[in-house]
Amino acid sequence: MAAATAEQPPPAEAAKPLQGLLNGIAQATYYGNTEITEELLRDQLYSETAPQEFRVLLAKMTGIVKSIASADMDSNQLEAFLTAQTKKPGGITSDQAAVIAKFWKNHRVKIRESLINQSKWENSLKNISWRVDLQSESRHISQLNSPVAIVEMELGKNGQESEFLTVEFDEIKLNQMLKKLSEIEDSIASLTQAS
Repeated sequence: MAAATAEQPPPAEAAKPLQGLLNGIAQATYYGNTEITEELLRDQLYSETAPQEFRVLLAKMTGIVKSIASADMDSNQLEAFLTAQTKKPGGITSDQAAVIAKFWKNHRVKIRESLINQSKWENSLKNISWRVDLQSESRHISQLNSPVAIVEMELGKNGQESEFLTVEFDEIKLNQMLKKLSEIEDSIASLTQAS
């Protein structure tokens, strides 16, 4: 095996700038890091590269990452996609494909979660807890010591402060809610069996 010359770094060293570039693209595009700029990436990773040449590389890698992420590619799809990219004119090298595959393996779950969170318009249910209490005060004596279900829900978006909603159900309201939930469950079951 030939030793690496000073002109050509060993494969692991040559892959580091591309790994950094892909991480920078993920930070800027999917993780909301506004400090990552084209200039920063070029200065830190490809300072010897001409600005126009770097822009072409950045656009190519950004396009590849976006294609992979939007399709949420599994390993077989990724391998086929990267193989096609290595064979097309102006595509990527097999070394670059290996770095991209490693990057996607490490970032797939986090990028997928980021895309899901970015696509939510409304708040979602983050947490729910409940308990049953006995009513100790009431305007009507008949309601004393009757069970009351208290449901606490945490609503919000990731990265934002949550809102808390507390709902109290007496036995009648709780039974009505359970009946409605049962009807919804039956409707969903009938729809899924029909298809």
